[in-house]
Order: sequence, then C-alpha cells, then structure tokens
Amino acid sequence: MSKDTTVQMTPEEKLKLITRNLQEVLGGEELKKLLAERDISLYWGTAPTGKPHIAYFLAMTKIADFLQAGCHVKVLIADIHAFLDNLKSPIELVKLRAQYYEQIVKCMLKSIGVPLEKLEFVIGSSYELTPEFTMDNYKLASCVTEHDAKKAGAEVVKQSDSPPLSGLLYPGMQALDEHYLGVDAQFGGIDQRKIFTFAEKYLPILGYKKRIHMMNPMVPGLQGAKMSSSDPDSKIDLLDSKKSVKTKINKAFCEEGNVETNGVLMFVKHVLFPISSLRDDKPEFVVERPEKYGGNTVYSDYESLECDFAEKKVHPGDLKNSVSSAINILLDPIREHFEQPEMQKLLADAYPAPKAVSKPVKQKKKHNKCPEDRTMPAAESVEEKLAGTTI
Repeated sequence: MSKDTTVQMTPEEKLKLITRNLQEVLGGEELKKLLAERDISLYWGTAPTGKPHIAYFLAMTKIADFLQAGCHVKVLIADIHAFLDNLKSPIELVKLRAQYYEQIVKCMLKSIGVPLEKLEFVIGSSYELTPEFTMDNYKLASCVTEHDAKKAGAEVVKQSDSPPLSGLLYPGMQALDEHYLGVDAQFGGIDQRKIFTFAEKYLPILGYKKRIHMMNPMVPGLQGAKMSSSDPDSKIDLLDSKKSVKTKINKAFCEEGNVETNGVLMFVKHVLFPISSLRDDKPEFVVERPEKYGGNTVYSDYESLECDFAEKKVHPGDLKNSVSSAINILLDPIREHFEQPEMQKLLADAYPAPKAVSKPVKQKKKHNKCPEDRTMPAAESVEEKLAGTTI
C-alpha cells in the first residue's frame, strides 16, 4: 500500500479515491459536503456463512482506498445475520465462524499491505442483542411491510418456496446497524442495493438519519455467473492449494476474444489491477508467455488488455496461467498463516467435515414361504364354523 497521504489530500482528491472503481454511490452530494468539513466514517459488513473466496479481495482493495483517504473504517462480522439467513450458519457454529472470518479478513488485508491498526472490527452480537437494539427492531417491524422486507432481501437472503420469518428480519437489522455503528456510510456490493434503499426509507421513520451508500460491482464467477460460496465451481477458496488454483482457473470459461462473459478477465479488471495500484499508484498486470510466442507483455491499464484479448492477441491459455500465478502470490501469506496448529483447529471446528450417513441395510423378504418354526393352521370346515355360531 502506498504511503499515507491524507494530510496533503484535498477534499476533492479524497472524494476521487473513495469513489474510484465503485459502480454506484447513493448520497453523493452528502458525501461531498461531509468531506469538505471532515473525514467520514463507514462500515463494511460480512456474514460468516460459507468460507470466503477470492472475490472478497474486491472489497479489501476499497477498504485500502478508504483508509488512504482518511476514513474511519469498521468491519462488521455479522454473526446474527449469518444465522438469520435461512440457517446458513447453525447457531452452534456462528461464533467459531465469526472468529474464522476475522482471521481470514485480517490475512487478506495484510497480503495487500493494508495496516490493520487503522481498522476496527466489530462482532454484530456485541450490540444487536441489547435491549435498545431489540426495541428498535420491534419498532421497525411495526412499520415495515412484508412486501418491502421481502423485496429488500431478494438479492442477499437465500430464497425458498416457504422461507422462514428470519429472512424478513435481516434487512431491518442491517439498516439498524448503520445507526448503532455510528457511521456516515455503508459500503457493500451492488447486490445490497435494495437493502440500502430500504434503510434510506425506514431509518428516518425511527428518527435516525439517512446514510450514504457506496457499492462495488459484483465479480463474476469462474463460469460466468456470480461468484458464490455455495457454488464450488464458480470460486476459488482463500486456502486452496496452488495446484487447486491452477486447476480451477484452467477449467474456467475464458472463450478466445470474448470480453463480455469472461470471469477470468473480469477478475483481472476488478481485483488484480486495483491491488497492483495500491503499491505505488501504478497499476500493472503481466501476461506471461514463452519467448517463442512473443515473451511477456506488461499492461498498465485494463482497457489495453481487454482490447488485445478482444483482438485475439492474448491467448486464453496465457491469460489463465498469468492469473493463476498472480492469485497464488496473493494467497501465499494466507495459506502460511493457516498452517499454524491453532488456525487449523479453528478451521476444522468452524467448518466440520459432514458426517457420513450410513444407509440402513434392507432385509430381503421371503414371499409365500411359511417360517420353519410354525405351520399354517388347518382350515375349519363349514360345519365347524356353523357349530360355533349362536343364532
């Protein structure tokens, strides 16, 4: 990460750094107004459900930008939300997964050179179980319609034909987080937009101010769709081995000349280029290839790489090899940290291996055969039956 230049930065320069690479900002004028007066505070939240994957680096690069711009940044480990989201994290595992998430997020930030002393980590249950928060949650429930709650969580909360009530509480609690964390803004992915607009509508009803909302684009998965923890074919885990990373990237959809639905190319755009710019403000990505095929090519901006790929000057195989190398460099310090025995135990406890379900052995049925230890009773004659009948 580049040197702290917040003292020399003007409000305009801070605004540019805060908003670069974002897809959308709600409350842009308020952001300008606040920056003219002081540095802002904001939070980024993550629910400890499935294991984090490499797309989380997109949020880490923006956290680095916020810190460099002088923002006070809080990282919320939303443990209660993880449980509420259709039981993605069983209640007995939530605390362990919250610990795992805090460790993995810190490792990611360290791997890209972000100083942790400027960050504040908060566990959601530390304030979401207080009487004050609970009462506000009830107040919110009294004025939020089922339609609005369901709509707000449509892109984030797991959907099903018969969803539990907990999914309807999720958006309201996320809205209240903004007030109880005492921040000016919330940062998240563009998939959070409906929850953000929900918060802007309902917080003022409780007498709380409307916050600024900043959104990152979503990183496509390796097969073109959204990168998701629940889809192993779409993602690379942060603790995957070097061999596994290379294998997954080699299997990724990366059609020659296709720059529209190309998860590998999009990862370079949204993650690798921004990370490289953190070091000395000069983004760089190297496409590695043998000398007989032209040797390495250094790109200082994504647009040039995209243009060459579209014109088939960059082969998908060379792009994949280069991306695999870059990812493994990012993951090396994370893998090393989790080789420690206490981290191995935390990982095993937070994500225990599923228990093998033994199938009951079916007993073969013998049809039309009388058991050897008993014989069929002799049939009564008609006379015997009549003799025992009383008229």
